[in-house]
Amino acid sequence: MAGRFNLIVTTARGQENLAAIELEDLLRFLGDESPQVSTTSVAGLITAKTSLDPFEVVERVKKIMEEEPWRIGSLMRIIPVEEVVDSNVDEIARAVEKLASKIPEDQSFRITIEKRHTQLASSEIIEAAAKNVERKVDLKNPDWIVLIEIIGAYAGVSVLRPSQILSLAKLRR
Repeated sequence: MAGRFNLIVTTARGQENLAAIELEDLLRFLGDESPQVSTTSVAGLITAKTSLDPFEVVERVKKIMEEEPWRIGSLMRIIPVEEVVDSNVDEIARAVEKLASKIPEDQSFRITIEKRHTQLASSEIIEAAAKNVERKVDLKNPDWIVLIEIIGAYAGVSVLRPSQILSLAKLRR
């Protein structure tokens, strides 16, 4: 896995190589001349470094799914990543602090953690990260999500709206 990425993409287990090719083709179609797509040590998970804005990729893929749903077959979720740091609590908390100002003062958030190949305790990460977000917490219907995706030695951190995590499976229904 490339150490630095700005997209995390899920696929069915065993479909990682097919999904990687599909994602690379999709990013080229969207205008990235040299995307870097990597499989990971986690089944069903690939990462990509694109020159495109990862949030714009999500919006453009939504449009493709409306107009040409057959173009995308093996990709399940596309998650934009804003910061990639070492998988330790202090680095993750610093990344959250850097991004937390995106959340307007009158809006709510929740922290969501996806852990893969790590022994870090979710409670410890949440406690450290939440200190840096002085906003109202809403676990059921937040305006914003502080998303922490840990993949072994690296953690991808984003502050985004729930609609900015693209579930292609939901769009296919």
